[in-house]
Amino acid sequence: MKIIGINGSPNKNGNTRILLEKVLGEVEKNGIETEIINLSEQKVNPCVGCMGCMKLKNKQCVIKTDSFNEIFEKIIEADGIVLGSPVYTADITAQMKAFLDRTGIVALANGGLLNRKVGAAVVASRRGGAVNAFDSMNHLFQEQQMVMIGSTYWNIAYGLAPGDVEKDEEAMVNMKNLGENISWLLEKIG
Repeated sequence: MKIIGINGSPNKNGNTRILLEKVLGEVEKNGIETEIINLSEQKVNPCVGCMGCMKLKNKQCVIKTDSFNEIFEKIIEADGIVLGSPVYTADITAQMKAFLDRTGIVALANGGLLNRKVGAAVVASRRGGAVNAFDSMNHLFQEQQMVMIGSTYWNIAYGLAPGDVEKDEEAMVNMKNLGENISWLLEKIG
């Protein structure tokens, strides 16, 4: 079994990475393989609405000039994904939005490639917009018929400078519980 973490932050070692590592660290304790993909180290262009994926149905986007197809192939092979984004202008980052748009359409074009995979989202926020960002990522799970994993509260942590989210004790407990819940479910359905 494997869970892929998608870090939508332009800062690969910021607060969003800390949250993903906390969640996936719990998953790894249960013998499940994990990997974090930093969108800051990849190039993922926005969807251009060409509908080429709907015509070809080859489990790929027709745009071949970036890293999307390589990332998407890993997601298809995995048992689930944990999406992570900081809040930028009261929502997810542009990198995460481009990734979500292309992931959603290519998966749907190919008969629901993400159906029944596990999905969870985490958000790092300085102040406002956290619930909106959390909701934006959860839309992918809903439209793809994925199994959404919850925790003891919304998967949101507050902090500005890298490392500040670790001071949000309630959030860190929530991230730990989220990782435990992902592991539990994968054990039950695996």
